[in-house]
Amino acid sequence: MAKSPAQPGSDNRWKGLRVGITGIRGALGQALCRQFLDQGAVVVGLSHGPRPSEEPTDHRAQEWVQWSCETTDDLNPVLASLDLLVLNHGVNPGADQSSASLTRALTVNALSTWTLINRFEAVSTSSPVTTRHRELWINTSEAEIQPALSPGYELSKRLIGQLVSLRWSNQTREQRAQLHLRKLVLGPFRSDLNPIGVMTADWVAKQILIQANWNLSLIIVTPNPITYLLMPFTEGVRWIYNRTFNRRDP
Repeated sequence: MAKSPAQPGSDNRWKGLRVGITGIRGALGQALCRQFLDQGAVVVGLSHGPRPSEEPTDHRAQEWVQWSCETTDDLNPVLASLDLLVLNHGVNPGADQSSASLTRALTVNALSTWTLINRFEAVSTSSPVTTRHRELWINTSEAEIQPALSPGYELSKRLIGQLVSLRWSNQTREQRAQLHLRKLVLGPFRSDLNPIGVMTADWVAKQILIQANWNLSLIIVTPNPITYLLMPFTEGVRWIYNRTFNRRDP
């Protein structure tokens, strides 16, 4: 049985926790893996591909699970074992706006992420409040509100961003006590998806954990100061809109 996460503000809050990271083969996934391992967490890598053979032995996930967007049912036992799930997988079609590329971007960046959000939420809320508390982090990207020079990427990230905002707005107090949602809004960092990013993935991963330790639900890491103003405002407007037009089942 995984341990319950330490309370916000406690020292070494990640020690001993089981942390699942999708997209772990990417630059940010690898950087987050290193950060969590340094904090004493048990990292479960969730990837569409096999474990790289050249992976360093001192910073490698203790467990590796290969999955695909079409086989999310197989992940249920893994999700049930996790204290924290970081949804970080994604693709960037660039300037390709063909139907196939747009469908792939929407499927990977938004729809598969939405499916895993719902599955992990179901697992989390099935446990008594007093015995388990889990966290779910979703990387939506700065492309949720800013141009990314890739229409398909922007569209998919805006979709999953608004879905997360909708879920935030509709969570009950009991659901929040069992599952803490955090949204990661990240600016351009160097990776295979963006080789000209101005930040390093390791620096971004470190900032993410720092802000999580501050217990922020909206984690923003970007060199663009406008995002720090626009993103909280956008979330506030969405919250008011979603709460106003939310019809609860009787």
